[in-house]
Amino acid sequence: MNSFRKAVEAGDLAAIEDLLADDVVFTSPVVFKPYPGKAITAAILRGVTRVFTDFRYVREIADAGGRDHALIFKATVGGKEIEGCDFLHFDDDGRIDELTVMVRPLSAAHALAEAMGAQFERIAQEAADA
Repeated sequence: MNSFRKAVEAGDLAAIEDLLADDVVFTSPVVFKPYPGKAITAAILRGVTRVFTDFRYVREIADAGGRDHALIFKATVGGKEIEGCDFLHFDDDGRIDELTVMVRPLSAAHALAEAMGAQFERIAQEAADA
């Protein structure tokens, strides 16, 4: 089990942030433009913890070198069951430099977009304060 999964499952937001490279790029399942940088990525991940309920990883896939991971999850958002995958790439220092999230079904993706949209003012402020 990789360190990001352990931190997420423990609800350890500080450990999650510590795993992010300064130049991490977060690619959202519901927004076209990627978000570059540790501050905004950490703020988005904190926002996700506020909108997902019953979050759990159900499968982990890793390459032999340990730098690429796919973490399949299930959760509820806005009353909709959502299934998704966190794709992680770790840099030479063992920090996450790429984090891409994909989700399904479309109705749950819409619920996620709505829930995160409601969080975005707070997310932007948290990133600015970092």
